[in-house]
Amino acid sequence: MTHPAPCLRCHLTLHCVCDLIPQIKSPIHIALLMHENELRRETNTGQWLLAALDQCSSHVWQRKSPTASLIELIKQPNVVPMLLFPSEQSISAEEAIANIQQKKAGLDKSSETIPVFIILDGTWQEAKKMANKIPWLDGCQHIHLSPDSRSHYQLRRNQADGHLCTLEVGAELLKKVGKEKEAAQLNEFLNHYMNVFHADKCGHQYRASK
Repeated sequence: MTHPAPCLRCHLTLHCVCDLIPQIKSPIHIALLMHENELRRETNTGQWLLAALDQCSSHVWQRKSPTASLIELIKQPNVVPMLLFPSEQSISAEEAIANIQQKKAGLDKSSETIPVFIILDGTWQEAKKMANKIPWLDGCQHIHLSPDSRSHYQLRRNQADGHLCTLEVGAELLKKVGKEKEAAQLNEFLNHYMNVFHADKCGHQYRASK
């Protein structure tokens, strides 16, 4: 029996999910600094943020040299770059967003600040290595999240408690800027995708339980 070719976008063979990706207008820009290994992983969820959000970009981390495309982005006028990585210097995402909103209140529209949230897209171990080797981002404010619930991501083993996948991080950031409905759309898509992914890899069509 000849199996159908997988979708070139979602890589699924029996149940393409591309038409189900939500299309979201985002008030913030999310920049994914991707470990090169993520480019080869089907389980990468950053790809869905890129497909869903109108303000999202990807930049491949280079071990020995700065990532030119990301540097160009954060050096644009009025951009406020923030690196999402917990550290002794990090502040909560809520505090960071409140600071930006306070600054916006005193500015005219021609000089409005543009928040750019930089997410390290890789496994937790890869993200820690990346965070230690990006001195060109030392000027960025570090921020951290305190999610209300645990991660539902189930496509990788050895997930540490308290860590979210990249799409879930994006959804949490949208919540922080008052886009709860849009955040829920992202999480609903992720849950559906995980079910379809498991079924697809087992060689059968996904059928939602009634």
